[in-house]
Amino acid sequence: MPLAWHCAGTVFRYRQFGAIDNDHPRLQQAQLTGIGARALAAQQNSWEALAMFTPAVLTAQFNGVTAGHAVTASILFIAARLAYGCFYLVGLSSLRTLSWIIGTGALIWLFVLAV
Repeated sequence: MPLAWHCAGTVFRYRQFGAIDNDHPRLQQAQLTGIGARALAAQQNSWEALAMFTPAVLTAQFNGVTAGHAVTASILFIAARLAYGCFYLVGLSSLRTLSWIIGTGALIWLFVLAV
């Protein structure tokens, strides 16, 4: 998902500036406003979520969590994170927070199953 939000951010960056500055892309990204800035934030947050999702899945796998439970929690996490990014793009902060809570709950569920 981080790459999907990156692609969206690139489209909005191109729309806002007319060109992509390959010499100083981070400076250009820092100047984004509106939906472009939200797409960049969604991308950055997705990388952070991936850093938590990977250990949760691996912990569940290595501790013998049944596939059905692990898959259900993982699908819930992915769906919540997809909704999170969409809500971020359109600026629905309350729904974004709710989807974050659901995704985080799915991560906790994976870790609890592993214990």
